[in-house]
Amino acid sequence: MSDYSGLQAMVRGEIISPFTRLRRLLDGVPPGHARPIEMTAGDPRETMPGFVMDRMVEAQSLLGTYPPTRGADDIRTTIGQWIERRYGLAGLVDPLKDVIVLNGSREGLFYAILPAVGRKSVTGKPAVLLPNPYYHAYLGSVSAVNAEPIFLDATEETGHLPDLDALSRQPEILERTVAFYLCSPANPQGAVARPDYIRRALALARQYDFMLFFDECYSEIYTGEPPTGGLEVAAHTPEKFKNILVFNSLSKRSNLPGLRSGFVAGDPEFLETLAEVRNLTGPQMPGIIQQASIAVWSEEQHVASIRQAYRAKFDVCDEVLKGRLGYRRPAGGFFLWLDMSHLGGGVEATVTLWKRAGVKVVPGAYLAQPNSAGTNPGERYVRVALVHPPATIREALERVVSL
Repeated sequence: MSDYSGLQAMVRGEIISPFTRLRRLLDGVPPGHARPIEMTAGDPRETMPGFVMDRMVEAQSLLGTYPPTRGADDIRTTIGQWIERRYGLAGLVDPLKDVIVLNGSREGLFYAILPAVGRKSVTGKPAVLLPNPYYHAYLGSVSAVNAEPIFLDATEETGHLPDLDALSRQPEILERTVAFYLCSPANPQGAVARPDYIRRALALARQYDFMLFFDECYSEIYTGEPPTGGLEVAAHTPEKFKNILVFNSLSKRSNLPGLRSGFVAGDPEFLETLAEVRNLTGPQMPGIIQQASIAVWSEEQHVASIRQAYRAKFDVCDEVLKGRLGYRRPAGGFFLWLDMSHLGGGVEATVTLWKRAGVKVVPGAYLAQPNSAGTNPGERYVRVALVHPPATIREALERVVSL
């Protein structure tokens, strides 16, 4: 008899979005300022590329045909070329085998768990490794296949990434592992995985034959050196892209979250199976979106402008938060991970900041789970999304500091 307890937990509301929890937490609590500032969702608000609508209009005849599920050859070729340019992999990517388009990276992060569970036989319950804190879509995928989530604390002590040394000492878990979700730059802390870290994670995936799902949706938002990519490391190993997939999208890179345009690239054998799963159950990316995406992936000037806009926001953070709340300018992404221990921890601070300052943030505990010792690694923190203009960010942070 099949066990659907994971799906049943979602239906019963035992596994819910952090934003639903936040809404319930603040229900009935009025903001303590005439001008509330919401800094919760990572919803980019910079200027989107101006040519997107023109490309969609030019391609409107494609609305009369079903688009290919894997994506048309021209968009996959364009994405393959972008990967090669971005990571210095000229001639190492076969876009028609190594790339599939997605309706946003979240869709792929969810669907990929289905063939990951099916490809490996384990004794006992399949396990999926998750960074803790984590992106909520990861846990949703694990629940859908009724696998066991293994939460790997990503704290200041571990560089805000899972401790691979500790993980390597747990073969009983690794033998049951079917997938490992990693995010770099990390959400919410902004930590960036170094090449040797990625290499070690990939080596574990190959040693124990599980899939490394590398979420790179914040890869183009950084303040120093461009973050290393998963395929950038894998391409120079003898096995090339075996056991690794990377996920990315135009949502953060190009301020186009509503376009729902992304891709997954990597292990061609796994992608062949994933493509068939999506061919049976998944939605295609509309042809007009594919054509607009080709233009966006081919243009970098707007990306540089967006990146500079985020640097200006972090300059404000450096000024207002210096020496306060455990602030450090993150290497990537556009979130702050602020220590609110002095206000009773993240949950209590979220209520206080809303009630007294009209600033809405997300409790860190809502983005993580208690570990084996019963401690939630996000308990002390709040996540702040820097999606507003610098002046609004300054005002919000000054209100926070005043408390």
